[in-house]
Amino acid sequence: VLSQFFPNFSTVLCKLAENMEAGARRHLLTVCVQVQRYLERFHLSLERLQDVSARLKKDLVRGLGKHSHQRAPVKMLPTFVRATPDGTENGDFLALDLGGTNFRVLHVRVVEEEQRVLKMDSQICAIPQEMMLGPGEELFNHIAACLGDFLVSRGLKGQTLPLGFTFSFPCEQKEIDKSILIRWTKGFRCSGVEGQDVVKLLREAIHRRRDYDIGSVAMVNDTVGTMMSCGYRDRSCEIGMIIGTGTNACYMEEMRNVKRVEGEDGRMCVNTEWGGFGDDGSLKDIQTEFDVMVDQMSINTGVHTFEKMISGMYLGEIVRLLLVKLTEDKLLFDGQTSETLLTPGKFETKFISEIEDGLENAQNILTELGLKWDDVDSRVVRLCCDTVSSRSARLCAAALATVVNRIRTNRNVDRLKTTVGVDGTVYRKHPNFSEELQATVRLLAPKCDITFLVSEDGSGKGAAMVTAVAQRLALHSCLSTPFIVLSLSRFFSA
Repeated sequence: VLSQFFPNFSTVLCKLAENMEAGARRHLLTVCVQVQRYLERFHLSLERLQDVSARLKKDLVRGLGKHSHQRAPVKMLPTFVRATPDGTENGDFLALDLGGTNFRVLHVRVVEEEQRVLKMDSQICAIPQEMMLGPGEELFNHIAACLGDFLVSRGLKGQTLPLGFTFSFPCEQKEIDKSILIRWTKGFRCSGVEGQDVVKLLREAIHRRRDYDIGSVAMVNDTVGTMMSCGYRDRSCEIGMIIGTGTNACYMEEMRNVKRVEGEDGRMCVNTEWGGFGDDGSLKDIQTEFDVMVDQMSINTGVHTFEKMISGMYLGEIVRLLLVKLTEDKLLFDGQTSETLLTPGKFETKFISEIEDGLENAQNILTELGLKWDDVDSRVVRLCCDTVSSRSARLCAAALATVVNRIRTNRNVDRLKTTVGVDGTVYRKHPNFSEELQATVRLLAPKCDITFLVSEDGSGKGAAMVTAVAQRLALHSCLSTPFIVLSLSRFFSA
């Protein structure tokens, strides 16, 4: 029965039943047969994944359109990044990474001879709570002061170094050197910033100090930084993908298809913002009751549908709701829940990785959650975790396959060879996620030879590499002014 819904279930069951006596095995199988009706909605066949990919393909085209993009759930934002590294980039760069109550300042060196991007030094600076709520001018003055102190302490003062700035708030990018803050998030409410160009605000704060200066500013998001940090190591890297707390991807699109930007020649990196896939209801048929509950309980109901099905912020909650349902229906823990299990957010996504990594981990976590478990319970919980994380990997593979297949079609080649730069804790830390994603995307994109390369600090080194490429392109255009990059880790069009 189970093999109808899970083609690899015999393998999964064999793993679950390791070191069990015959009687316990029979009991486990009996429970799993009952549990399968809750899990079958999470299984997506290859045909269903191909259908999901076809839907996303249409949304990518809608997002790229000059008139259709405003209604498109997948925004396809132009980044104004027109090239990937070619290996000739060289020099010293600074990076700022602002996304919460702390921010990083980094000194990054690109060494052409060694083909390496080195983090020379870094410093973490705090942002006081009152500054998060005060005038915007004070916040940018603080950023400029911390940057100035870093230059002095590292002996860099007097040098006009290019800068990459990860500014993790929703913005609308107008040009490579112009980005408008749409709204504050993450507890920030600084006045006088929303609706303003953050590049201009940073520049003005530095100029008020009169003790160091900056050149031009260019802006990208952290997914682009991921692609660029990997692109220096592998020239075939033209896709960036993040699967962590959230999920997103970018890739090099043909300029002729980027209808919102003038020009037909060359390529431009497009930030897909694919987390919004399904916000128009196109994924309702594959959403489970648990996905719907997660969405209803979230602070942004109806938004980021795809992201809520696959990213680290939500996977733990999906599993928690599933376990609560199985317990209420007396298929787990003798029907006895715990206050902790019933509390939203208490089943952390990291528990999924730990549980799938070993039964002892599962049993320790169930004890920590205040549950009275037996051996079969711990193995069924492991099956639930495996099912939810497997769906996440396969959905992500369907989205990635859409992108690589589009690149191959754009270039009219029989076979595409490309590299994907990847970052994010789900991809990095889950024991099986990367393997399942890679295997599935190869089934969905059989005419593409895909290499996966884990990024090294996309918001720091990657931002510096974007700056280095911008500087190289400027020099080739006979412009001698050094460039500065602002790297936005999350931004959306208005």
